[in-house]
Amino acid sequence: MSRIGKLPIHIPQGVTVAVSPDNTVTVKGPKGELSQKVSQDLTVKVEEKTVHVERHTEDKNHKAMHGLYRSLIHNMVVGVSEGYKIQQELVGVGYRANAEGNVLELGLGYSHSIFLQIPQEVKVSAVTEKRANPIITLESCDKQLIGQVAAKIRSFRKPEPYKGKGIRFVGEEVRRKAGKSAKV
Repeated sequence: MSRIGKLPIHIPQGVTVAVSPDNTVTVKGPKGELSQKVSQDLTVKVEEKTVHVERHTEDKNHKAMHGLYRSLIHNMVVGVSEGYKIQQELVGVGYRANAEGNVLELGLGYSHSIFLQIPQEVKVSAVTEKRANPIITLESCDKQLIGQVAAKIRSFRKPEPYKGKGIRFVGEEVRRKAGKSAKV
């Protein structure tokens, strides 16, 4: 059996999990509501305080989906109860970020500012303190969506290995390279 797939998902206080006849799992909690369509080859059973994902055969494809859907349901339960938070840091002279509503404005050394429309499910804030790099904070209950938005922001200016400039996650280490050495 799949090591991940066979683990039960514990349901915290204030979270409800429901499975519809068409195999759609809906999770409701204090932070929001999420739903995920599960493959017909798997069975999702909701008991008192746990959720179990079971497969019927030992087919390779079913084994792969077993762990996948268990992880997706677990991420939904954690998202609606605690939520997810990603922080990104803008490293570079003159780099700036400004968030108004769900529009993020980035100044990343290009000749123009970049305006990014953030989905309604994600809350965005940008903090700039003196003598510190600007920090963008993303918060949401949907792990997949928040990761996708963070990857899109990072794609505008990935960290480069020579000076370390770019958009990086807070706490991320960028492997640095030595520059061109002078001729002796």
